Amino acid sequence: MDYGESVQKVLLRKILKAEQDLLQLKLDYCRFVFGLTHRARVNAGGKSWLVRSVDVDSMQHTDDGGFTRPVIAGVPAEDETGTTAINLGSNWEVEAVR
Repeated sequence: MDYGESVQKVLLRKILKAEQDLLQLKLDYCRFVFGLTHRARVNAGGKSWLVRSVDVDSMQHTDDGGFTRPVIAGVPAEDETGTTAINLGSNWEVEAVR
């Protein structure tokens, strides 16, 4: 292995680590700023949903330095068994914990 290959491998490992760190930071942002967690209950389109996935790549920078709400997918809260997750977009609100 020559020097160029060695440097490439090190840089690729660093890039992968940085991408993983960014993903985790965006998930943390969703949790602490929006109150959004996996299996959180949200209101979208007048219905109650359980979150199944969060698309952090859909988050955009805002003018105030924050991020927009991510696109999420969920299943109806009243029937969560065996249902395929439906794209709910970014127009949702986390339901208050009872």
